[in-house]
Amino acid sequence: MGAREIVIAGEAGDGTEAVDLARRLLPDVLISDVALPRLDGLAVARAVSEARLAVRVLLLTGHDTDEEVLAAITAGAAGYLCKDAPQAELVAAVHAVAAGGAVITPPVLARMLTRLAGTLPTSTGDDAATRLSPLTGREREVLIHVARGRSNSEIAAILGVSDTTVKTHVGHVLTKLRLRDRTQAVVLAYETGLVRPGT
Repeated sequence: MGAREIVIAGEAGDGTEAVDLARRLLPDVLISDVALPRLDGLAVARAVSEARLAVRVLLLTGHDTDEEVLAAITAGAAGYLCKDAPQAELVAAVHAVAAGGAVITPPVLARMLTRLAGTLPTSTGDDAATRLSPLTGREREVLIHVARGRSNSEIAAILGVSDTTVKTHVGHVLTKLRLRDRTQAVVLAYETGLVRPGT
């Protein structure tokens, strides 16, 4: 499969303009700096999310504090990358976010998961079972792989099924558990103890 072309639909000078352009142009992905005049990147992500636009937001930051990452996820951003990420990583992130995935740079994700594990209330077995009860055995298996950061194609190779089948399973997991995206699925997998750091 050849690299898909990225077409720049528009450019904005500040956050307010970025939201206006997102509404008018409906790009697949809106790439925004966290530090913007008028509306910052977090507010842009929140506005796009609350307007239920079919636009995925990828935030770029100069400093990846844990608080900012959590704020980005809460605001509805689908991706969070450092500005100094290599160009290939940025291009891959744009494609991943456009395809419905979520992207957080690995060092940041590793730090966040460790922190998350330390602050989570210990779910009782009954509580976890209740939250995950809508899932079939295969959907639960797919959720474990998603929580470990594997892509659809990697999961497909492990399970011996097609990418389309995995995409369908992921869609069912998100729908049944009422989750917005893969990032929320990862958080839920850790919250319920389905996956633990280092396992």
